[in-house]
Amino acid sequence: MRYSKEHKLETHARIVKKASVRLREKGAHGVGVADLMKEAGLTHGGFYAHFDSREALVIEAFAYAMDRGTERWRKLAEQTPPDKRLAMIVASYLTPLHRDDPGHGCAIPTLGAEIARESPKTRKVFAAKLEQMIDMLAAQIPEVSRKAARKQAMAVIATMVGTLVLARVAGTGDFSDEILGAGRDALLGRATALKSGAKKSRPKKAAAAPRH
Repeated sequence: MRYSKEHKLETHARIVKKASVRLREKGAHGVGVADLMKEAGLTHGGFYAHFDSREALVIEAFAYAMDRGTERWRKLAEQTPPDKRLAMIVASYLTPLHRDDPGHGCAIPTLGAEIARESPKTRKVFAAKLEQMIDMLAAQIPEVSRKAARKQAMAVIATMVGTLVLARVAGTGDFSDEILGAGRDALLGRATALKSGAKKSRPKKAAAAPRH
């Protein structure tokens, strides 16, 4: 039976979406092609009608997860005043809900270490998506230069990811919650200090010349 092009595209998208969840839950090597295809309602043999290799699926699934994360931040920023956007993103990221649901959360804490050991092609896609995420976050840091905002965004993402990884290692109890809180406090305190520093560094307006 031959399917329409639209049907094939829908099936392809469904496989990628399901794979992105399973990969975040079990890791890049914790789930097999057969399992992914079965979950999508397809046979193992149908895999190569959609992907050239397992690596191709991993790349697409990872890129999908990264894009969803960046888009989630963008939507959150659009609903928040400019001076509170960074704090809102941090607060929404470092939560027990995110910690306890890796399959629908940020892909970096769950797959980053594994991707670093993958092929140059896979790492290149990861790096590009990571840079997009950094640039999107940097755009939410007002009153500083683009270079400074980008540097700050890198530090924020690194701290958020590290905090989430440690919180997951610690489980779901008080100790884990304490780690999440420490990460939030560190980042939100830094954002406040950055904002204060930017205001102090602004040149004062010259006094109006006296009228004669």
